[in-house]
Amino acid sequence: MEIANHLILVGGLLFIVSILASILSPRLGVPLLLVFLIVGMLAGEEGPGGLQFHDYALANLAGTAALAVVLFDGGMRTRMTTFRVGLRPAVALASVGVLLTTLVVGGFAAWCLDLSLAEGLLIGAIVGSTDAAAVFSLLHTNAVHLNERVTSALEIESGTNDPMAVFLTLGLLQYLQSPADYHWYEGLIFWVEQMGLGVLFGIFGGRALAWALNRLNLSDSLYPLMALFSGLFIFGLTSTLHGSGFLAVYLAGVVLGNRKVRAFGGIRRFHDGVAWASQIGMFVILGLLVTPSKMLPLAIPGVLISLVLIVIARPLAVALSLAPFRFPWQEQAYIAWVGLRGSVPIVLATFPWLAGIENASVVFNIAFFIVLVSLVVQGWSVAPVARLLGLQMPATTAMVHRSDFDLPGTRGYEIVSYQIGETSPLIGLKSKDLPIIDTSRIVCVARRGKVISYREWGALRSGDHIALLASQEELPELDEVFRADGGHVKLKSKTAKPRKEASAEARYFGEFGIDLRAPATALSDAYGLDLPESAKHRSVVEFFTSVIPRPVVGDRLRLGEMELVVKKMEGDKVTEIGLRLPH
Repeated sequence: MEIANHLILVGGLLFIVSILASILSPRLGVPLLLVFLIVGMLAGEEGPGGLQFHDYALANLAGTAALAVVLFDGGMRTRMTTFRVGLRPAVALASVGVLLTTLVVGGFAAWCLDLSLAEGLLIGAIVGSTDAAAVFSLLHTNAVHLNERVTSALEIESGTNDPMAVFLTLGLLQYLQSPADYHWYEGLIFWVEQMGLGVLFGIFGGRALAWALNRLNLSDSLYPLMALFSGLFIFGLTSTLHGSGFLAVYLAGVVLGNRKVRAFGGIRRFHDGVAWASQIGMFVILGLLVTPSKMLPLAIPGVLISLVLIVIARPLAVALSLAPFRFPWQEQAYIAWVGLRGSVPIVLATFPWLAGIENASVVFNIAFFIVLVSLVVQGWSVAPVARLLGLQMPATTAMVHRSDFDLPGTRGYEIVSYQIGETSPLIGLKSKDLPIIDTSRIVCVARRGKVISYREWGALRSGDHIALLASQEELPELDEVFRADGGHVKLKSKTAKPRKEASAEARYFGEFGIDLRAPATALSDAYGLDLPESAKHRSVVEFFTSVIPRPVVGDRLRLGEMELVVKKMEGDKVTEIGLRLPH
Protein backbone atom coordinates (compact mmCIF):
# COMPACT_ATOMS: atom_id res chain seq x y z
CA MET A 1 0.00 0.00 0.00
CA GLU A 2 2.84 2.36 0.89
CA ILE A 3 4.51 1.72 -2.49
CA ALA A 4 1.27 2.48 -4.35
CA ASN A 5 0.88 5.77 -2.44
CA HIS A 6 4.43 6.79 -3.30
CA LEU A 7 3.96 5.94 -6.98
CA ILE A 8 0.77 8.01 -7.15
CA LEU A 9 2.54 10.87 -5.36
CA VAL A 10 5.54 10.82 -7.70
CA GLY A 11 3.38 10.44 -10.80
CA GLY A 12 1.14 13.36 -9.84
CA LEU A 13 4.17 15.52 -9.01
CA LEU A 14 5.87 14.81 -12.35
CA PHE A 15 2.74 15.71 -14.28
CA ILE A 16 2.22 18.92 -12.28
CA VAL A 17 5.85 19.98 -12.80
CA SER A 18 5.58 19.24 -16.54
CA ILE A 19 2.36 21.24 -16.89
CA LEU A 20 3.76 24.21 -14.95
CA ALA A 21 6.96 24.08 -17.00
CA SER A 22 4.85 24.50 -20.13
CA ILE A 23 4.13 28.08 -19.01
CA LEU A 24 7.82 28.98 -19.28
CA SER A 25 8.41 27.13 -22.55
CA PRO A 26 7.00 29.81 -24.93
CA ARG A 27 8.83 32.58 -23.08
CA LEU A 28 12.17 30.80 -23.30
CA GLY A 29 11.62 29.62 -26.86
CA VAL A 30 12.15 26.00 -25.80
CA PRO A 31 10.06 23.27 -27.51
CA LEU A 32 7.43 22.03 -25.08
CA LEU A 33 8.15 18.35 -25.68
CA LEU A 34 11.81 18.93 -24.85
CA VAL A 35 10.68 20.33 -21.49
CA PHE A 36 8.78 17.11 -20.72
CA LEU A 37 11.80 15.04 -21.72
CA ILE A 38 14.10 17.07 -19.46
CA VAL A 39 11.65 16.71 -16.55
CA GLY A 40 11.90 12.94 -16.96
CA MET A 41 15.71 13.06 -17.09
CA LEU A 42 15.87 15.24 -13.96
CA ALA A 43 13.61 12.78 -12.15
CA GLY A 44 15.79 9.86 -13.30
CA GLU A 45 18.57 8.03 -11.51
CA GLU A 46 21.24 10.65 -12.27
CA GLY A 47 19.00 13.64 -11.62
CA PRO A 48 17.72 15.21 -8.39
CA GLY A 49 14.78 12.78 -8.40
CA GLY A 50 16.98 9.69 -8.26
CA LEU A 51 14.30 7.36 -9.69
CA GLN A 52 15.69 4.17 -11.22
CA PHE A 53 13.68 3.00 -14.19
CA HIS A 54 14.97 0.46 -16.70
CA ASP A 55 11.83 -1.34 -17.78
CA TYR A 56 12.08 -1.10 -21.57
CA ALA A 57 9.01 -3.29 -22.09
CA LEU A 58 6.84 -0.97 -19.96
CA ALA A 59 8.31 2.11 -21.66
CA ASN A 60 7.56 0.57 -25.04
CA LEU A 61 3.97 -0.19 -24.02
CA ALA A 62 3.40 3.29 -22.57
CA GLY A 63 5.01 5.02 -25.53
CA THR A 64 3.08 2.98 -28.10
CA ALA A 65 -0.28 3.54 -26.39
CA ALA A 66 0.41 7.26 -25.95
CA LEU A 67 1.47 7.64 -29.58
CA ALA A 68 -1.75 5.90 -30.69
CA VAL A 69 -3.78 8.44 -28.69
CA VAL A 70 -1.80 11.37 -30.14
CA LEU A 71 -2.27 10.10 -33.70
CA PHE A 72 -6.00 9.55 -33.15
CA ASP A 73 -6.37 13.10 -31.81
CA GLY A 74 -4.24 14.51 -34.65
CA GLY A 75 -6.36 12.66 -37.20
CA MET A 76 -9.57 14.16 -35.77
CA ARG A 77 -8.08 17.64 -36.23
CA THR A 78 -7.01 17.02 -39.83
CA ARG A 79 -9.57 18.42 -42.26
CA MET A 80 -10.26 16.33 -45.33
CA THR A 81 -9.72 19.41 -47.49
CA THR A 82 -6.02 19.37 -46.62
CA PHE A 83 -5.67 16.08 -48.50
CA ARG A 84 -6.39 18.00 -51.73
CA VAL A 85 -2.90 19.46 -51.84
CA GLY A 86 -1.03 17.52 -49.16
CA LEU A 87 -1.79 13.84 -49.68
CA ARG A 88 0.47 12.95 -52.62
CA PRO A 89 3.57 14.85 -51.44
CA ALA A 90 3.03 13.60 -47.88
CA VAL A 91 2.82 9.98 -49.06
CA ALA A 92 6.06 10.48 -51.00
CA LEU A 93 7.75 11.92 -47.90
CA ALA A 94 6.34 9.15 -45.71
CA SER A 95 7.66 6.37 -47.96
CA VAL A 96 10.48 7.44 -50.26
CA GLY A 97 11.61 10.11 -47.82
CA VAL A 98 11.87 7.70 -44.87
CA LEU A 99 13.71 5.12 -47.01
CA LEU A 100 16.25 7.67 -48.28
CA THR A 101 16.79 9.01 -44.76
CA THR A 102 17.37 5.47 -43.50
CA LEU A 103 19.96 4.76 -46.20
CA VAL A 104 21.94 7.99 -45.77
CA VAL A 105 21.88 8.11 -41.96
CA GLY A 106 22.32 4.34 -41.66
CA GLY A 107 25.34 4.23 -43.92
CA PHE A 108 27.03 7.09 -42.07
CA ALA A 109 26.15 5.65 -38.64
CA ALA A 110 27.66 2.28 -39.54
CA TRP A 111 30.93 4.00 -40.53
CA CYS A 112 30.96 6.46 -37.63
CA LEU A 113 30.18 3.90 -34.89
CA ASP A 114 32.10 0.99 -36.45
CA LEU A 115 28.95 -1.13 -36.69
CA SER A 116 27.78 -3.56 -39.33
CA LEU A 117 25.81 -2.06 -42.21
CA ALA A 118 22.60 -3.70 -40.95
CA GLU A 119 23.09 -2.22 -37.47
CA GLY A 120 23.77 1.20 -38.97
CA LEU A 121 20.65 0.95 -41.14
CA LEU A 122 18.70 0.01 -38.01
CA ILE A 123 19.69 3.35 -36.47
CA GLY A 124 18.71 5.10 -39.70
CA ALA A 125 15.30 3.39 -39.71
CA ILE A 126 14.66 4.24 -36.06
CA VAL A 127 15.25 7.97 -36.63
CA GLY A 128 13.86 7.94 -40.18
CA SER A 129 10.37 9.27 -39.46
CA THR A 130 9.26 12.67 -38.23
CA ASP A 131 7.35 12.76 -34.97
CA ALA A 132 3.60 13.35 -35.00
CA ALA A 133 3.46 14.68 -31.42
CA ALA A 134 6.26 17.19 -32.06
CA VAL A 135 4.92 18.37 -35.44
CA PHE A 136 1.27 18.65 -34.31
CA SER A 137 2.16 20.60 -31.16
CA LEU A 138 4.46 23.05 -32.96
CA LEU A 139 2.28 23.69 -36.02
CA HIS A 140 -0.85 24.25 -33.91
CA THR A 141 0.66 27.09 -31.91
CA ASN A 142 -0.25 30.72 -32.49
CA ALA A 143 3.37 31.50 -33.37
CA VAL A 144 3.26 29.75 -36.75
CA HIS A 145 0.86 30.46 -39.62
CA LEU A 146 1.78 28.65 -42.84
CA ASN A 147 0.01 28.10 -46.13
CA GLU A 148 -2.15 25.03 -46.57
CA ARG A 149 0.31 23.18 -48.83
CA VAL A 150 3.14 23.24 -46.29
CA THR A 151 0.95 22.60 -43.25
CA SER A 152 -0.95 19.70 -44.81
CA ALA A 153 2.22 18.07 -46.16
CA LEU A 154 3.91 18.21 -42.74
CA GLU A 155 0.85 17.04 -40.80
CA ILE A 156 -0.09 14.17 -43.10
CA GLU A 157 3.55 13.09 -43.38
CA SER A 158 4.00 12.98 -39.60
CA GLY A 159 0.75 11.03 -39.24
CA THR A 160 1.54 8.45 -41.92
CA ASN A 161 5.33 7.94 -41.92
CA ASP A 162 5.51 5.89 -38.71
CA PRO A 163 4.40 2.66 -40.50
CA MET A 164 7.38 2.88 -42.87
CA ALA A 165 9.80 3.40 -39.98
CA VAL A 166 8.23 0.52 -38.03
CA PHE A 167 8.38 -1.74 -41.10
CA LEU A 168 12.07 -0.99 -41.73
CA THR A 169 12.95 -1.34 -38.03
CA LEU A 170 11.21 -4.70 -37.59
CA GLY A 171 12.53 -6.00 -40.90
CA LEU A 172 16.13 -5.15 -39.96
CA LEU A 173 15.66 -6.68 -36.51
CA GLN A 174 14.43 -9.92 -38.07
CA TYR A 175 17.48 -9.93 -40.33
CA LEU A 176 19.90 -9.27 -37.44
CA GLN A 177 18.36 -12.06 -35.38
CA SER A 178 18.70 -14.69 -38.13
CA PRO A 179 20.52 -13.42 -41.25
CA ALA A 180 20.71 -16.87 -42.87
CA ASP A 181 16.96 -17.48 -42.69
CA TYR A 182 15.81 -14.03 -43.85
CA HIS A 183 14.42 -13.61 -47.39
CA TRP A 184 13.71 -10.31 -49.12
CA TYR A 185 10.21 -11.31 -50.20
CA GLU A 186 9.22 -11.76 -46.53
CA GLY A 187 9.86 -8.06 -46.03
CA LEU A 188 7.76 -7.18 -49.08
CA ILE A 189 4.84 -9.30 -47.84
CA PHE A 190 5.15 -7.70 -44.41
CA TRP A 191 5.08 -4.20 -45.94
CA VAL A 192 1.94 -4.98 -47.98
CA GLU A 193 0.24 -6.35 -44.86
CA GLN A 194 1.21 -3.31 -42.80
CA MET A 195 -0.01 -0.71 -45.27
CA GLY A 196 -3.00 -2.56 -46.68
CA LEU A 197 -4.51 -3.58 -43.34
CA GLY A 198 -3.69 -0.18 -41.87
CA VAL A 199 -5.66 1.65 -44.57
CA LEU A 200 -8.51 -0.90 -44.55
CA PHE A 201 -9.09 -1.02 -40.79
CA GLY A 202 -8.49 2.72 -40.42
CA ILE A 203 -11.13 3.82 -42.93
CA PHE A 204 -13.76 1.22 -42.10
CA GLY A 205 -13.05 1.43 -38.38
CA GLY A 206 -13.54 5.20 -38.44
CA ARG A 207 -16.81 4.85 -40.35
CA ALA A 208 -18.07 2.17 -37.97
CA LEU A 209 -17.19 4.32 -34.97
CA ALA A 210 -18.99 7.38 -36.40
CA TRP A 211 -22.05 5.21 -37.16
CA ALA A 212 -22.07 3.78 -33.64
CA LEU A 213 -21.69 7.16 -31.91
CA ASN A 214 -24.66 8.56 -33.85
CA ARG A 215 -26.92 5.66 -32.92
CA LEU A 216 -25.97 4.86 -29.33
CA ASN A 217 -27.87 6.61 -26.56
CA LEU A 218 -25.15 7.13 -23.97
CA SER A 219 -24.48 9.57 -21.19
CA ASP A 220 -22.69 12.67 -22.51
CA SER A 221 -19.59 11.76 -20.51
CA LEU A 222 -19.38 8.31 -22.13
CA TYR A 223 -19.18 9.42 -25.78
CA PRO A 224 -15.54 10.62 -25.44
CA LEU A 225 -14.59 7.39 -23.67
CA MET A 226 -16.31 5.35 -26.37
CA ALA A 227 -14.31 7.19 -29.04
CA LEU A 228 -11.00 6.84 -27.13
CA PHE A 229 -11.22 3.13 -26.45
CA SER A 230 -12.59 2.43 -29.92
CA GLY A 231 -9.51 4.14 -31.35
CA LEU A 232 -7.26 1.99 -29.16
CA PHE A 233 -9.27 -1.08 -30.18
CA ILE A 234 -8.74 -0.26 -33.87
CA PHE A 235 -5.01 0.15 -33.19
CA GLY A 236 -4.77 -3.12 -31.28
CA LEU A 237 -6.87 -5.15 -33.73
CA THR A 238 -4.90 -3.91 -36.74
CA SER A 239 -1.55 -4.58 -35.05
CA THR A 240 -2.65 -8.05 -33.92
CA LEU A 241 -3.47 -8.94 -37.54
CA HIS A 242 0.03 -7.69 -38.60
CA GLY A 243 -1.19 -4.40 -39.99
CA SER A 244 0.02 -0.91 -39.11
CA GLY A 245 -1.91 0.18 -36.04
CA PHE A 246 -0.37 3.65 -36.25
CA LEU A 247 -1.70 4.21 -39.76
CA ALA A 248 -5.09 2.69 -38.88
CA VAL A 249 -5.68 4.84 -35.79
CA TYR A 250 -4.65 8.04 -37.61
CA LEU A 251 -6.98 7.35 -40.55
CA ALA A 252 -9.79 6.39 -38.15
CA GLY A 253 -9.36 9.79 -36.50
CA VAL A 254 -9.44 11.54 -39.90
CA VAL A 255 -12.67 9.75 -40.88
CA LEU A 256 -14.31 10.47 -37.52
CA GLY A 257 -13.23 14.11 -37.45
CA ASN A 258 -14.69 14.84 -40.89
CA ARG A 259 -18.18 13.48 -40.18
CA LYS A 260 -21.05 14.97 -38.24
CA VAL A 261 -20.95 13.00 -35.01
CA ARG A 262 -23.08 13.28 -31.91
CA ALA A 263 -21.32 14.96 -28.95
CA PHE A 264 -18.26 15.64 -31.12
CA GLY A 265 -17.53 18.86 -29.21
CA GLY A 266 -17.10 16.93 -25.98
CA ILE A 267 -15.13 14.22 -27.78
CA ARG A 268 -12.66 16.71 -29.22
CA ARG A 269 -12.17 18.62 -25.97
CA PHE A 270 -11.68 15.37 -24.03
CA HIS A 271 -9.16 14.04 -26.53
CA ASP A 272 -7.25 17.32 -26.51
CA GLY A 273 -6.63 16.84 -22.79
CA VAL A 274 -5.92 13.12 -23.12
CA ALA A 275 -3.46 13.77 -25.97
CA TRP A 276 -1.60 16.29 -23.81
CA ALA A 277 -1.53 13.85 -20.89
CA SER A 278 -0.26 11.13 -23.24
CA GLN A 279 2.52 13.35 -24.57
CA ILE A 280 3.59 14.38 -21.07
CA GLY A 281 3.54 10.82 -19.76
CA MET A 282 5.31 9.44 -22.82
CA PHE A 283 8.18 11.95 -22.79
CA VAL A 284 8.60 11.85 -19.01
CA ILE A 285 8.80 8.03 -19.03
CA LEU A 286 11.24 8.06 -21.93
CA GLY A 287 13.29 10.67 -20.08
CA LEU A 288 13.37 8.43 -17.01
CA LEU A 289 14.66 5.58 -19.16
CA VAL A 290 17.86 7.30 -20.25
CA THR A 291 21.11 7.41 -18.27
CA PRO A 292 22.96 10.63 -19.26
CA SER A 293 26.42 9.33 -18.26
CA LYS A 294 26.10 6.49 -20.77
CA MET A 295 25.39 9.01 -23.53
CA LEU A 296 28.53 11.10 -22.96
CA PRO A 297 30.95 8.69 -24.72
CA LEU A 298 28.63 8.81 -27.73
CA ALA A 299 28.33 12.62 -27.78
CA ILE A 300 30.71 13.28 -30.69
CA PRO A 301 29.36 10.57 -33.02
CA GLY A 302 25.84 11.49 -31.89
CA VAL A 303 26.36 15.11 -32.92
CA LEU A 304 27.89 14.07 -36.26
CA ILE A 305 25.03 11.68 -37.07
CA SER A 306 22.50 14.35 -36.05
CA LEU A 307 24.14 16.87 -38.37
CA VAL A 308 24.10 14.38 -41.25
CA LEU A 309 20.40 13.77 -40.58
CA ILE A 310 19.49 17.46 -40.35
CA VAL A 311 21.80 18.94 -43.01
CA ILE A 312 22.14 16.15 -45.59
CA ALA A 313 19.69 13.25 -45.25
CA ARG A 314 16.47 15.15 -44.58
CA PRO A 315 17.02 17.88 -47.24
CA LEU A 316 18.00 15.24 -49.81
CA ALA A 317 14.95 13.10 -48.98
CA VAL A 318 12.66 16.13 -49.21
CA ALA A 319 14.13 17.36 -52.49
CA LEU A 320 13.81 13.97 -54.21
CA SER A 321 10.38 13.18 -52.73
CA LEU A 322 8.88 16.56 -53.66
CA ALA A 323 10.55 16.86 -57.08
CA PRO A 324 7.39 15.80 -59.00
CA PHE A 325 5.15 18.27 -57.14
CA ARG A 326 6.81 21.62 -58.00
CA PHE A 327 7.10 22.92 -54.43
CA PRO A 328 8.86 26.32 -54.26
CA TRP A 329 12.38 26.04 -52.89
CA GLN A 330 11.46 28.04 -49.78
CA GLU A 331 8.75 25.53 -48.91
CA GLN A 332 11.07 22.60 -49.56
CA ALA A 333 13.70 24.17 -47.31
CA TYR A 334 11.17 24.68 -44.54
CA ILE A 335 9.76 21.14 -44.77
CA ALA A 336 13.33 19.84 -44.65
CA TRP A 337 14.08 21.91 -41.55
CA VAL A 338 10.90 20.92 -39.67
CA GLY A 339 11.74 17.21 -39.84
CA LEU A 340 11.48 16.99 -36.07
CA ARG A 341 12.35 13.78 -34.26
CA GLY A 342 10.61 12.99 -31.00
CA SER A 343 8.96 10.09 -29.23
CA VAL A 344 8.76 7.69 -32.20
CA PRO A 345 12.54 7.14 -32.51
CA ILE A 346 12.86 6.62 -28.75
CA VAL A 347 9.97 4.13 -28.70
CA LEU A 348 11.44 2.31 -31.71
CA ALA A 349 14.84 2.32 -30.01
CA THR A 350 13.40 0.09 -27.28
CA PHE A 351 12.73 -2.64 -29.89
CA PRO A 352 16.41 -3.75 -30.07
CA TRP A 353 16.41 -4.17 -26.27
CA LEU A 354 13.29 -6.32 -26.45
CA ALA A 355 14.78 -8.33 -29.33
CA GLY A 356 18.09 -8.89 -27.51
CA ILE A 357 20.31 -7.30 -30.18
CA GLU A 358 24.00 -7.12 -29.23
CA ASN A 359 24.46 -3.33 -29.56
CA ALA A 360 21.00 -2.39 -28.28
CA SER A 361 22.38 0.11 -25.75
CA VAL A 362 24.36 1.94 -28.43
CA VAL A 363 21.32 2.11 -30.70
CA PHE A 364 19.08 3.43 -27.91
CA ASN A 365 21.52 6.08 -26.66
CA ILE A 366 22.31 7.33 -30.17
CA ALA A 367 18.61 7.58 -31.04
CA PHE A 368 17.92 9.47 -27.81
CA PHE A 369 20.82 11.83 -28.48
CA ILE A 370 19.56 12.53 -32.02
CA VAL A 371 16.10 13.37 -30.63
CA LEU A 372 17.62 15.83 -28.14
CA VAL A 373 19.65 17.54 -30.87
CA SER A 374 16.63 17.71 -33.18
CA LEU A 375 14.37 19.27 -30.54
CA VAL A 376 17.04 21.75 -29.40
CA VAL A 377 18.35 22.79 -32.84
CA GLN A 378 15.19 22.54 -34.95
CA GLY A 379 12.36 22.81 -32.43
CA TRP A 380 13.02 26.32 -31.16
CA SER A 381 13.49 27.74 -34.67
CA VAL A 382 10.20 26.68 -36.31
CA ALA A 383 8.72 30.19 -36.24
CA PRO A 384 11.96 32.16 -36.95
CA VAL A 385 12.81 30.00 -39.98
CA ALA A 386 9.27 30.50 -41.34
CA ARG A 387 9.77 34.27 -41.13
CA LEU A 388 13.27 34.03 -42.60
CA LEU A 389 11.97 32.13 -45.64
CA GLY A 390 9.00 34.45 -46.08
CA LEU A 391 6.45 31.72 -45.32
CA GLN A 392 4.94 33.20 -42.16
CA MET A 393 1.39 34.29 -43.01
CA PRO A 394 -0.68 36.77 -40.99
CA ALA A 395 -3.72 35.45 -39.17
CA THR A 396 -6.64 36.00 -41.53
CA THR A 397 -9.36 35.71 -38.92
CA ALA A 398 -10.37 37.56 -35.77
CA MET A 399 -11.71 34.35 -34.20
CA VAL A 400 -10.45 33.88 -30.66
CA HIS A 401 -12.38 30.77 -29.62
CA ARG A 402 -14.64 28.08 -31.00
CA SER A 403 -16.58 25.38 -29.19
CA ASP A 404 -18.80 22.62 -30.59
CA PHE A 405 -22.39 22.83 -29.42
CA ASP A 406 -24.90 20.00 -29.75
CA LEU A 407 -28.46 21.19 -30.14
CA PRO A 408 -31.29 18.66 -29.68
CA GLY A 409 -31.98 17.00 -33.01
CA THR A 410 -29.07 18.70 -34.81
CA ARG A 411 -25.32 18.28 -35.30
CA GLY A 412 -22.48 20.42 -36.59
CA TYR A 413 -23.14 23.68 -34.69
CA GLU A 414 -20.55 25.74 -32.85
CA ILE A 415 -20.34 28.79 -30.64
CA VAL A 416 -17.60 31.02 -32.06
CA SER A 417 -16.17 34.21 -30.59
CA TYR A 418 -14.57 37.10 -32.46
CA GLN A 419 -12.77 40.21 -31.29
CA ILE A 420 -13.50 43.50 -33.03
CA GLY A 421 -10.14 44.90 -34.15
CA GLU A 422 -9.06 48.53 -34.23
CA THR A 423 -9.39 48.71 -38.03
CA SER A 424 -12.56 46.62 -38.30
CA PRO A 425 -15.25 48.09 -40.59
CA LEU A 426 -17.84 46.75 -38.11
CA ILE A 427 -17.07 49.44 -35.53
CA GLY A 428 -20.13 51.63 -35.13
CA LEU A 429 -22.57 49.05 -36.49
CA LYS A 430 -25.43 47.68 -34.41
CA SER A 431 -25.99 43.92 -34.18
CA LYS A 432 -29.00 44.04 -36.50
CA ASP A 433 -26.88 45.73 -39.18
CA LEU A 434 -24.15 43.08 -39.26
CA PRO A 435 -23.81 41.43 -42.70
CA ILE A 436 -24.35 37.88 -41.40
CA ILE A 437 -26.77 35.23 -42.64
CA ASP A 438 -30.04 34.66 -40.85
CA THR A 439 -29.14 31.29 -39.34
CA SER A 440 -26.21 32.76 -37.37
CA ARG A 441 -27.37 34.00 -33.99
CA ILE A 442 -25.55 36.40 -31.68
CA VAL A 443 -25.29 34.81 -28.23
CA CYS A 444 -23.67 37.65 -26.28
CA VAL A 445 -21.37 40.66 -26.44
CA ALA A 446 -18.57 41.21 -23.92
CA ARG A 447 -17.10 44.67 -23.35
CA ARG A 448 -14.20 45.48 -21.06
CA GLY A 449 -14.15 41.99 -19.62
CA LYS A 450 -17.88 41.80 -18.81
CA VAL A 451 -20.88 40.31 -20.61
CA ILE A 452 -23.36 43.14 -21.17
CA SER A 453 -27.11 42.86 -21.48
CA TYR A 454 -28.85 42.99 -24.84
CA ARG A 455 -30.20 46.51 -24.21
CA GLU A 456 -26.63 47.82 -23.69
CA TRP A 457 -25.11 46.36 -26.85
CA GLY A 458 -25.58 49.48 -28.94
CA ALA A 459 -22.92 50.02 -31.59
CA LEU A 460 -19.90 47.72 -31.65
CA ARG A 461 -16.64 49.13 -30.33
CA SER A 462 -12.99 48.27 -30.80
CA GLY A 463 -12.02 45.46 -28.43
CA ASP A 464 -15.54 44.04 -28.10
CA HIS A 465 -15.91 40.27 -28.07
CA ILE A 466 -18.95 38.91 -29.85
CA ALA A 467 -20.10 35.27 -29.63
CA LEU A 468 -22.34 33.66 -32.23
CA LEU A 469 -24.08 30.33 -32.65
CA ALA A 470 -23.50 29.08 -36.21
CA SER A 471 -23.19 25.89 -38.23
CA GLN A 472 -19.72 24.75 -39.23
CA GLU A 473 -20.49 25.47 -42.90
CA GLU A 474 -21.03 29.15 -42.04
CA LEU A 475 -17.63 29.67 -40.37
CA PRO A 476 -15.70 30.69 -43.54
CA GLU A 477 -18.30 33.40 -44.25
CA LEU A 478 -18.22 34.61 -40.65
CA ASP A 479 -14.42 34.74 -40.78
CA GLU A 480 -14.72 36.96 -43.83
CA VAL A 481 -17.16 39.28 -42.06
CA PHE A 482 -15.16 39.66 -38.85
CA ARG A 483 -11.64 39.72 -40.24
CA ALA A 484 -9.64 42.66 -38.97
CA ASP A 485 -8.22 44.04 -42.22
CA GLY A 486 -10.77 46.76 -42.78
CA GLY A 487 -12.64 45.47 -45.83
CA HIS A 488 -12.90 47.03 -49.28
CA VAL A 489 -13.76 50.52 -50.50
CA LYS A 490 -14.91 51.74 -53.85
CA LEU A 491 -12.97 50.69 -56.97
CA LYS A 492 -10.61 53.14 -58.56
CA SER A 493 -9.87 51.13 -61.72
CA LYS A 494 -11.20 48.22 -63.69
CA THR A 495 -8.74 45.76 -62.19
CA ALA A 496 -7.91 47.05 -58.70
CA LYS A 497 -9.71 47.47 -55.40
CA PRO A 498 -7.63 49.43 -52.85
CA ARG A 499 -7.68 48.40 -49.21
CA LYS A 500 -8.82 50.72 -46.44
CA GLU A 501 -5.33 50.80 -44.95
CA ALA A 502 -2.10 48.81 -45.06
CA SER A 503 -2.75 46.33 -42.24
CA ALA A 504 -0.52 43.28 -41.70
CA GLU A 505 -2.86 41.27 -43.90
CA ALA A 506 -2.80 43.91 -46.64
CA ARG A 507 1.00 44.05 -46.55
CA TYR A 508 1.15 40.27 -47.07
CA PHE A 509 -1.70 39.71 -49.53
CA GLY A 510 -1.43 43.01 -51.36
CA GLU A 511 -2.88 46.50 -51.16
CA PHE A 512 -5.23 45.93 -54.10
CA GLY A 513 -7.70 43.23 -55.04
CA ILE A 514 -7.57 42.13 -58.67
CA ASP A 515 -10.60 41.41 -60.83
CA LEU A 516 -10.08 37.73 -61.68
CA ARG A 517 -12.03 38.00 -64.93
CA ALA A 518 -10.02 40.95 -66.20
CA PRO A 519 -7.58 40.24 -69.08
CA ALA A 520 -4.07 39.58 -67.83
CA THR A 521 -2.84 42.14 -70.34
CA ALA A 522 -4.73 44.80 -68.36
CA LEU A 523 -2.07 44.43 -65.67
CA SER A 524 0.54 45.29 -68.26
CA ASP A 525 -1.44 48.31 -69.45
CA ALA A 526 -2.17 49.61 -65.93
CA TYR A 527 1.20 48.99 -64.25
CA GLY A 528 3.66 48.56 -67.11
CA LEU A 529 4.37 44.94 -66.23
CA ASP A 530 6.33 42.79 -68.67
CA LEU A 531 4.11 39.70 -68.97
CA PRO A 532 5.14 36.50 -70.78
CA GLU A 533 3.58 35.44 -74.07
CA SER A 534 1.43 32.86 -72.25
CA ALA A 535 -0.53 35.67 -70.57
CA LYS A 536 -2.14 36.79 -73.83
CA HIS A 537 -5.79 35.87 -74.36
CA ARG A 538 -6.07 34.74 -70.71
CA SER A 539 -7.77 36.23 -67.70
CA VAL A 540 -5.81 37.04 -64.55
CA VAL A 541 -6.86 33.82 -62.78
CA GLU A 542 -6.21 31.67 -65.88
CA PHE A 543 -2.73 33.13 -66.21
CA PHE A 544 -2.01 32.61 -62.51
CA THR A 545 -3.10 28.96 -62.49
CA SER A 546 -1.17 28.26 -65.69
CA VAL A 547 2.03 29.20 -63.84
CA ILE A 548 1.04 27.71 -60.44
CA PRO A 549 -1.24 24.76 -61.29
CA ARG A 550 -2.37 23.78 -57.75
CA PRO A 551 -2.48 27.07 -55.85
CA VAL A 552 -3.23 27.57 -52.17
CA VAL A 553 -3.89 30.69 -50.12
CA GLY A 554 -0.61 32.62 -49.81
CA ASP A 555 0.92 31.51 -53.14
CA ARG A 556 2.78 34.33 -54.89
CA LEU A 557 3.58 35.02 -58.53
CA ARG A 558 6.26 37.65 -59.01
CA LEU A 559 5.80 40.05 -61.93
CA GLY A 560 8.75 42.41 -62.02
CA GLU A 561 8.76 44.27 -58.71
CA MET A 562 5.13 43.37 -57.98
CA GLU A 563 3.46 40.15 -56.86
CA LEU A 564 0.10 38.51 -57.37
CA VAL A 565 -0.94 36.74 -54.14
CA VAL A 566 -3.80 34.25 -53.66
CA LYS A 567 -5.96 35.64 -50.87
CA LYS A 568 -9.01 33.39 -50.88
CA MET A 569 -10.08 30.04 -52.29
CA GLU A 570 -13.21 27.90 -52.35
CA GLY A 571 -12.17 24.27 -52.80
CA ASP A 572 -9.87 24.13 -55.84
CA LYS A 573 -11.05 27.49 -57.18
CA VAL A 574 -9.22 30.80 -56.64
CA THR A 575 -11.79 33.44 -55.69
CA GLU A 576 -9.61 36.41 -54.73
CA ILE A 577 -6.13 37.58 -55.76
CA GLY A 578 -4.28 40.55 -54.34
CA LEU A 579 -1.69 42.78 -56.00
CA ARG A 580 1.32 43.42 -53.76
CA LEU A 581 3.21 46.61 -54.56
CA PRO A 582 6.97 47.00 -54.02
CA HIS A 583 7.88 48.29 -50.55
